[in-house]
Amino acid sequence: MVDIRIDEDLRRFFADVISKACFGSTYSDTKEIFVRIRALHQAMPNKSLLVGLPVLKYLPTYSNREIWKLEKEIRMLILKVVEERRRGARQRDLLQTIIDGANNSGLRSESATNFIVDNCKNIYLSGQGVTPMSACWTLLLLAAHPDWQARVRDEVLEISGGHLPNPDVLPKMKLLGMVIKEAMRLYPAFGFLSREALEDIKLGSIQVPKGTNIWFPILALHRDCSLWGPDADEFCPGRFAKGVAAACKVPQLFMPFGAGSYVCAGQHLAMTELKIVTSLLLSKFTFSISPKYQHAPMFRLNIEPEDGVNLLVKRI
Repeated sequence: MVDIRIDEDLRRFFADVISKACFGSTYSDTKEIFVRIRALHQAMPNKSLLVGLPVLKYLPTYSNREIWKLEKEIRMLILKVVEERRRGARQRDLLQTIIDGANNSGLRSESATNFIVDNCKNIYLSGQGVTPMSACWTLLLLAAHPDWQARVRDEVLEISGGHLPNPDVLPKMKLLGMVIKEAMRLYPAFGFLSREALEDIKLGSIQVPKGTNIWFPILALHRDCSLWGPDADEFCPGRFAKGVAAACKVPQLFMPFGAGSYVCAGQHLAMTELKIVTSLLLSKFTFSISPKYQHAPMFRLNIEPEDGVNLLVKRI
């Protein structure tokens, strides 16, 4: 049995998956992008809750200057990846689709470039933060609940025999899907969802003027006892046995990937990654919580463990 800090390893692994699957490269090729996106993660929370005051993001504070510097560097690195693709052979991947979409959009040169950079940045962001953190919380919760860990492992071994699961068997892993949904309910990738009112609207008895930023506290909604029942703060994957509609009184408020027209475009890829990685790990190892682990979730653009996640890992 060994004591392993899993969060950094998972970050590198999922970053490599995103690089290969979407951009035809490797983690080592695009490491500098992920390093700067990670730094941007750490710099953003200081101002994220002040977005409702638009003037603040234009003030040359130390935090804003650091964010501007990182955003400029990320943009330059992404454009370098794009330029290398344009000089090389076409590939059937997401990067090529984004480039072709920009080329065929009729946008002016600068707008087309911004379209490419923004879409690539969102995908890199997912590979660096959202998916690895969901995997971390899933493994931590299974380590804390060995009964569920054993049940999911039995299901995985019965369905895939411990081998790499193919697309046909992934939907059959019902218990694993329930566990991942419960982990994302208790520890959603993002603590808040924000939208701007494009016109005067009325939400219930509240009049919302045009231009107002509306914040939805995802973490609070996911743990609201009036929506999920008295055990809303407890790990209970069984609540998803009959789907989200039966688990929550207002199923639209389960928002692990956001909501509306801006829902995460990579949610199906993320769920596929999570199922494959978790099933393979459970088929080969058992997990328990390390004495080194200190439970300290924090909001840093994503909800992540402040001191990392240490687990005791034993090969089966």
